[in-house]
This record gives sequence, C-alpha cells and structure tokens, in this order.
Amino acid sequence: MNNYVLNLSWNSLSGELPLSLAKLTQLEKLDISFNQMSGPIPLQLENLSSLVELYLGGNNFSGTIPSTLGLLTCLTHLDLHSNQINGTIPSEIYNLENLMVLHLGTNNLFGPISSKIGNLKNVVSLHLSHNLLIGPLPHTLTNLRSLVKLNLGGNFFNGTIPTEICNIKGLMTLHLGKNNLFGPLPYELSRLTRLQYLNLSSNKLSGRISTNFQNLVHLSVLDLSLNKLSGPLPTQLTNLHALEQLLLSHNNLTGSIPRVAYPFKLTTIDLSHNLLSGEIPPQLGNLKFLQYLDLSNNNFTGNIPPNLVFGGQMNLSYNSLTGPLPEGFGFVYRPETIMGNEDLCCEKNISGFHYCSGSPHFSPYINIGSTSTKNVTKWIKIIPPIVISFIFLLLGIVLLSRQKIIENTHSECKAKRKGDIFSIWNYDGNIAFEDIITATEDFDIRYCIGTGGYGSVYKATLPSGKVIALKKLHHLESQELAFDKSFRNEAKVLSEVRHRNIVKLYGYCLHNRCMFLVYEYMEKGSLVYAISNDVEAKELDWKKRVNIIKGIANALSYLHHDCIPTIIHRDLTTSNILLNSKLEAFVADFGIARSLNPDSSNLTTLAGTYRYIAPDILDPRLSPHINQTIAQNVVLVVTLALACLRSNHKSRPTMKRVSQEILVRKPPLPKPFYEISMWELMNQEI
Repeated sequence: MNNYVLNLSWNSLSGELPLSLAKLTQLEKLDISFNQMSGPIPLQLENLSSLVELYLGGNNFSGTIPSTLGLLTCLTHLDLHSNQINGTIPSEIYNLENLMVLHLGTNNLFGPISSKIGNLKNVVSLHLSHNLLIGPLPHTLTNLRSLVKLNLGGNFFNGTIPTEICNIKGLMTLHLGKNNLFGPLPYELSRLTRLQYLNLSSNKLSGRISTNFQNLVHLSVLDLSLNKLSGPLPTQLTNLHALEQLLLSHNNLTGSIPRVAYPFKLTTIDLSHNLLSGEIPPQLGNLKFLQYLDLSNNNFTGNIPPNLVFGGQMNLSYNSLTGPLPEGFGFVYRPETIMGNEDLCCEKNISGFHYCSGSPHFSPYINIGSTSTKNVTKWIKIIPPIVISFIFLLLGIVLLSRQKIIENTHSECKAKRKGDIFSIWNYDGNIAFEDIITATEDFDIRYCIGTGGYGSVYKATLPSGKVIALKKLHHLESQELAFDKSFRNEAKVLSEVRHRNIVKLYGYCLHNRCMFLVYEYMEKGSLVYAISNDVEAKELDWKKRVNIIKGIANALSYLHHDCIPTIIHRDLTTSNILLNSKLEAFVADFGIARSLNPDSSNLTTLAGTYRYIAPDILDPRLSPHINQTIAQNVVLVVTLALACLRSNHKSRPTMKRVSQEILVRKPPLPKPFYEISMWELMNQEI
C-alpha cells in the first residue's frame, strides 16, 4: 500500500499556504513545519479526507483554527504549535476520536477548555502550553486514560488541581506551571507512580508538601517553586532515588534541611527564598553529580561544610552563616555567592572576600592594654626607632625596585610602566614577568602556537615546569582602538569570573607597548581543530562530545544567570572552545563580551564571526553503533539545540534551563535511535 507524504519542513518557505494543496485528496501526511509561512490556515484543507498527520508548527500562521479540521476524522497527529493563531479551540476538534497527538502550544488561543476534551480518549500527548487559556481545568481530563504527556503550562487557568487527573495512571509528564491555580497539592498525586516530570511552579498553591510524594519512585524533576507552600521539607523526598532536580524556591518552607542521605543522581537543588533555618547538612557535599545548589535568602546558620566545594554553581547569599570559608572556596566561587553573611570570612587574603581578623598569617596590633605605666614608657622609647628603621627599609626597597626597572629597559615589554596596569599573581609557583619573557625568548615566533582574532598565542614553560599560554596583542594591532578595547575587555571579564568551564586567567600586562594575557594552557587546542582533523575527531566519541556540550552549557548558564552583571559572550564558535588533555571544554576569547546592566535594555547587536549551520547533524566519521544511554544524551542535545532555534523567542529555553535539562537523565527512547525523525526532535518536550 502506498503512503502519500508531502514533507517540506525546515526550509525557508514563505507566503500563504496554496489552496491547490486541497486537491491532494489522497495525501496522508502533510508536513510544512518550521518555515516562514503566514496567513490563515485554509478552510479547504477539509478536502484532505485521507490525512492522518498534519504538521504546521513553527510558522507565522494567523487567524483562527478552522472548525473544518474537525472533519478530518482520520487524523492522529495535529500540530499547530508556535504560530500566531488566535481565537478559541473549535469544539469540532474534540470530535477527532483517533487523535493521538494534539499540539497547539505557543499561540494566542484564549477562552476555556471545553469539557468535550474528554472525547479524545486515544490522545497520548496533549500540549496547550503558552497560550491565553482561562477558567478551571475540566474534570473530563480524567477520560484521557491513554495520556502520557500533559502540558498546560503558561496559561491563565485558575481553580484547584482536579484530583481526577490523578486517575491517569500512565502519565509521565505533568506540567501545570505558570498558571493561577490555588489550593493544596492533591494528596492523590501520589497515585501517578509512573510520573517522571512534575512541574506545578509559578501558581498560588498552598499547604504542605505531602509525605506521600515518596511513592513517585520514577520522578526525576520536581518543580514546586514560586508558590505559597509552607511547613517543613518532608524527609521522605530523599527516598526519590531517581530525582535529579529538586526545585522548591520562593515558598514559605520552614525548618531545617534533613540531615540524611540524598538521591545520588541529584544535579540541581534550589531551596532559595524560603524560611529554612539550621545548619547546612554536610550530606549535600556527598552528591557527586551536583552541579547547581542555591540556598540563598533563608536563615541558615553555622559553618559551610568543608566538602561543599564541588566546583559547580552555588549561591549561599543572604543567610546567617558564620566562621571561615572552607579550604579552596575563594578560588572556586565569586564573593557574590556568600554576600549577606556578615560573619563569614576567608583565612587567605583573596580579593573580594572578607579577611578573617585573627588569622595567624598577620598580627597587625600590639596589645598593651594590661601593661603598667613603666612598661608603656618602655614601649614609647622603643617604637620610634623601629618605625624610623622600617621607613628607611621601605625607601631602600623602592630604590632597588626602581633601579631594576631601569635595567630592564632593553626589552620592549620591559619598558617604563607609568600608568600601566600590571598584574601577575601566584599559581603553582611565582609567575614572574622576567620568567615569561625568558620562557618565550621575548615572544619569539618559534613559541607561537596560533593566531586569534586580535593577537597571537604563545606556549611558555616556566622554570617551575608550569606550562602556560600567552595571548599577546601585536604592536601594530595595539594602535587600533578596536583591538585595544577588545584586549582590555577580555582582561576585565576574565579577571571577574570563576567557573570550572571558563578558561583560567592567571595574569595580564596592559601596557601601550606590550600587552599580553596569561592563561591556563590547553593541551588539545581548539574544538574547531579537533573536529576538522579526522584523527582527532574520531577520538571525540559520542560520550566526549556530549560532555563538551554539558561544559559549554554550564559556562554560559553561569555567565547569563550567576554573574552580576550578566555577561554575554557574543562570539561563541568552535574556535573559541578550548580542550584540555581530558577533552573537557573551556569557553575562551571574551574580547567582545558584553555586560548587561539589569536596568537597561537587554538587546544586543549581532557580533562575532559568521558561521553556517552544518547540513549534517550526526558526524559520519563516528561509529553508527551507539548505546542507549549515549543515544538518549545525543537526542537531548539535538532537541535543546533545535529549541534554541525556535522563531518565537519566548518559547526558547534560557541557558540556565538548558544547563539543567542537560544534566537530567531522560527516559528510554521510544524507538531505535536512527528511526527518530527531525519532527519528533523539534517537538520533543523539554
């Protein structure tokens, strides 16, 4: 039997849908999704009586949904998502009893959902999110016994959550977030034992979190943030062994965090903006997959557990924490992560952190409060000669330093530094200015390993054995204002950020005759080299490539959501992603990065190097044999990438969302990896 299919998806087609399509009466599948089509959906589509699948999503169609679509009784898939469609959902749509997929999300549909929706007894996936729908949720939703995914988020639904929804035993995704729902969390939610994703965030839900949530043994994401929930955190939540994201921020939760073992798969914990108190349990530091922890704006007390320095994103600001910071904390996190904790201090003198006053390293005060008058007189006689001697010692040091500078004027980079910005700090031994000049033989061409957008990169081995990379702005380039500005901007940005996936800046020299940056050396070079070289590309197998994407996503999430102010890279390409010996990714080249003032417009012009989108998604140089876990991760990465390309910017995920999603373990694929279509990836729930 012949299947009549017309697939024109993912092109650049524009204009209105031609009426002549209605003459293809034997057509079974019509896919025009992800183009730039506009105008109304033709009424004449009712003539396609054999149509089984209709995909018009990702365009600019306007007007209302034709009621005549309800005459296409063979339809199993109807997808009109991400358009400019308005009006109400025609009641005739609810007559399509064979419908399995109904996606109308990200439009301008309004009005209530009819109780007739209960007629769609075969529907498996129902997405009506990001519209203007109102009214209570119909109780007839309980008739949708085949439902696996229900997404009604981002509307204006009110009333309570119908307990009847909890009778849909096969439900795996339930998204009712960003509505106006109120009342308590239904006790009956614990019946949904196959649930993997539960999002009830941004509503007005109140009451306590039920201890029966422990029955949701397959739950990987629990998002109850931005509600009015109260009471303690149920200890039973720690029994959710599949849990990867726990999002309970912006509620009125009280009590302490349970001091018990937590689900080892947890990657994200957000308990910020509550009324939680007590000490931070050290058990949180045992979560080896944890990448994001936000406990800010609570009433936590005590010390920060020493094992909580895990290298991911963390925010402990605005609590009542005390004592010294754990070893290494100041080198991993920015001062903003602990602001608002007046009694926290750092035992090492690190810029931006409050220095512990009783540190054994310095004793700036002499205690004479209990001495006798005779002893005071004795000190008065002793102190002036000491002070005078100290002043002469300082003068001697200054004169010797000045003489040393004069002796070094033979080198361009050792020119007099009046007004210079010169900063080189310790890292695995002293990185001295003279050592750098010696190691590169005054930046000899033999040590050059590449040329960037506005300078050359050199490899240098210091006397300590430490290998570093130096980006030097050429003398002629330094005369160009744009190059000079980019160079100084990169030094400024990288000196203010600390993240495990952002290249480390060890120091810099900004002088009008010699300008260079001192970086951590990356053994594998840039990602563009790795994927353009056949030998290197094969070493980058599926798993390593997914891990590279995770690292990049984490870095961008940090820049966009955890830096104050926000930093936008604006030139992220494979040339600006560096790889170390373990093939871990590091974001580099911040020459045209821009800080966004939260009080100003967030619009920024397109910048950087133009690139094209490769026609192939999968690299043919890699083995086609791929295990289930890697297949799930590859599908997730492609799904997120396509979601970031949506024409409607409101439906694109933020980098924080991308970073969180990419850490969540996804359910098994419904079909073999190479049978998954582009349409399925573009319509995948995230």
